[in-house]
Amino acid sequence: MTDAKQLLKIKIEPDYEALKANLLRKGTPYRVHYMELFEDYEIKLAVNEIFGVWDTIDENDPYCHLKREIEMQRFLGYDCVAGGVEWSGFPRDTIPVEDSNIVASQRRQARNWTNEHRGPIGSWEDFEKYPWPDPKSIRTDTLEWLARNLPDNMGIYAGCHSVFEQVTWLFGYETLCMSLYDQPELVDAMFERIGSLLYEVAKVLVQMDKVDILFGGDDMGFKTATMISAQTLIEKSLPWHKKMAALAHKHGKIYILHACGNLDELMEVLIEEVKLDGRHSFEDEIEPVTEAKRKYGDRIALLGGIDVNFLCLASELEIRKRVRDTLDICMPGGGYCLGSGNSVANYIPVENYLIMLDEGRKYGL
Repeated sequence: MTDAKQLLKIKIEPDYEALKANLLRKGTPYRVHYMELFEDYEIKLAVNEIFGVWDTIDENDPYCHLKREIEMQRFLGYDCVAGGVEWSGFPRDTIPVEDSNIVASQRRQARNWTNEHRGPIGSWEDFEKYPWPDPKSIRTDTLEWLARNLPDNMGIYAGCHSVFEQVTWLFGYETLCMSLYDQPELVDAMFERIGSLLYEVAKVLVQMDKVDILFGGDDMGFKTATMISAQTLIEKSLPWHKKMAALAHKHGKIYILHACGNLDELMEVLIEEVKLDGRHSFEDEIEPVTEAKRKYGDRIALLGGIDVNFLCLASELEIRKRVRDTLDICMPGGGYCLGSGNSVANYIPVENYLIMLDEGRKYGL
């Protein structure tokens, strides 16, 4: 295995304009672009331990966390940083479980999971009592600071999600499935309330300087199918993504959707009616990103796809070959960014993550 300190020796400069052109499939890019939903904080800590990315940043600086994020993303080779609005969101109870990070020194105390059986809303009474966020409370302090302080060649991608997921989390998946039959009017009200609130967030994001990419999100499937019927999702959830995509396009922005699971029954609607610019999240057992490129790559950008389980278990040679083979298929014509199949979770060996990035730097030289 290569010494991690010897990785990422090839330096690349951010190029936000080239990234956007790549996402819009305006020709094969001059270099590989990267994109992730996020990297767990423990991964960033591990990278910093190896390379000292944050050594010159004063930890007492009130903007230390944002300055660290900018420097980390620049160092890793990304063209933008993630940002979002400040607001209360949709509070819910979670279940803490011991963290599974393989690096004990970086292990968080717990990883929180949503209760799949019962959420805070199960009746009309719960719906009326729930502390729904007020759109007037939305603040943009972080986005404004980033717009002022980012290097000229970097930008921001910002989240406005997740319609179906929030419905699922607030009901609890089991309760939602029952409610689709037992109290369909309440389900409709939930989609309407959550969708309209997230649309208010999108209306703020499209006005922000340097936010040229809206990153929607909605995990709607599992290994073999959608979590509820595809038709129900098409009728109740996708119209909100269509509205947000149209809003983004009206303001000259890009709309990408992070969506886990088998979405075969939704893809034509997502491409032709919702008019996504790109989709993120691919798992080998569902559909390798290379297969998605062959099926949809002439109509939509595809992001990531180096399977998380593969990144956890593969050797250096296997990772490098997988990256090259993926880029050979996905790079031509544009519309591909290298990245993990989902996110850089803290149980992925940091060296394997860095090898993926390193091979992307070497590609095409």
